[in-house]
Amino acid sequence: MSIYIIRRLFLLVFVLTLLSIFSFSLGYLFPGDPLTNFTGQQDIPYYSVPELRQAYYLDSNIATQYIAYLTRILQGDFGISFSSGASVFEEIKRVFPATIELACYALLVSLFVGIILGSIAAMKNNSPIAKLINYIALVGQSLPIFWWALILIMFFSFQLGLFPISGRLSLLYPIQHQTGFLFVDIYLSDASYRTAALKDALRHIILPTAVLSMYPTTVMLRFTRESLLNVLDTPYIKTAKAKGMSQTQLMFRHGLRNSLLPVIKQIGLQFSTLLTMAMLTEFIFSWPGIGRWLVEAIYQRDYTAIQGGLLIVGCFIIIITVLIEIVHMILNPLARKDLYASR
Repeated sequence: MSIYIIRRLFLLVFVLTLLSIFSFSLGYLFPGDPLTNFTGQQDIPYYSVPELRQAYYLDSNIATQYIAYLTRILQGDFGISFSSGASVFEEIKRVFPATIELACYALLVSLFVGIILGSIAAMKNNSPIAKLINYIALVGQSLPIFWWALILIMFFSFQLGLFPISGRLSLLYPIQHQTGFLFVDIYLSDASYRTAALKDALRHIILPTAVLSMYPTTVMLRFTRESLLNVLDTPYIKTAKAKGMSQTQLMFRHGLRNSLLPVIKQIGLQFSTLLTMAMLTEFIFSWPGIGRWLVEAIYQRDYTAIQGGLLIVGCFIIIITVLIEIVHMILNPLARKDLYASR
């Protein structure tokens, strides 16, 4: 087990190194002067150019430049944004919590709904309700995310007027930015309208969460159904059923406990999917997260912001994926058995 963890950690370091090399190379691949792309400073005075090139080691060999780039990144120096003139790292700290918050809520919804519907589809296999659930999952997985978003906006916002179509919180309830996580900031706020702000934040987050959770919900549903069907077909389940154990007892005492272990591995994969799909969702709903921030940076050709944003998002996805794999290996004895058998 320890060898597996060490291998995964080495793989993590290797992939992060490749990602950092790619991010470093963008400074030369983007149009313009590499000094401007790395620093984010435009219209640099001619007398400051030699000093900056020396500070960024741009007159040294590529290996020295890369090491200097890694040192700056580890110190939180991602350069200056072309569009805002602020530190890219501070901009990422401001917008990234909103994306994590939205992705976490969407992941919780997909786990809750997907596991429940997948369990029902497995328990009532080949029944009309199971076929209906599978049909809904197929439609939900095939429907593009922007179509799903537009349908919900037209029905719940324009027709019924239940939910707002953009933003994270109404301007009527200014909340001081402390952690970046809106509900935590509302809880920490001493404003008299905290309850009203909480209700307004819930109304704002329902539609983006529903849109973002659609695809991972269908994946969780189908994966839970297949995993549960495989568990229910094992000899010990058939033996327990022959001894008179009810369907409910089989499901909750044996079926779900064993079938959900493989689902843990899907959490990391779906969380990575959610972060990538959040770009389109945030843009549609004007959600102030890193996805919308990156899209705007691409439109504005803000190369320093693109470089730093891609690096942070990529590192976060890779780390989460590897950690989930390690947790899955620790919690799933069958996976450990397969690991030892393969040696």
